[in-house]
Amino acid sequence: MFRRLPDPPARRIAFTLDGVAVEGMDGDSVAAALLALGHTACRETAVSGAPRGPYCMMGVCFDCLVVIDGIGNRQGCLVPLTEGMAVETQHGRREVGR
Repeated sequence: MFRRLPDPPARRIAFTLDGVAVEGMDGDSVAAALLALGHTACRETAVSGAPRGPYCMMGVCFDCLVVIDGIGNRQGCLVPLTEGMAVETQHGRREVGR
């Protein structure tokens, strides 16, 4: 469903997703990197637990919320991917203090 355009290859960026070492490309947002990896569900809703994934890719829908470097409710589509970043799927409501 989500695939990269045939641009010249970019530098690879190493990060972790739910504790697993993975790679994205320089210039990716967190949400774009997750979609390119086939990880389509970034979070689960607080009420029903239904999976949600990036939709608008411009910061309007809030369906791309993830935990980044221990901070929850981050919009993955608005955060540039950086080397060594720790990204986690967000489960339910954000914990206080996290």
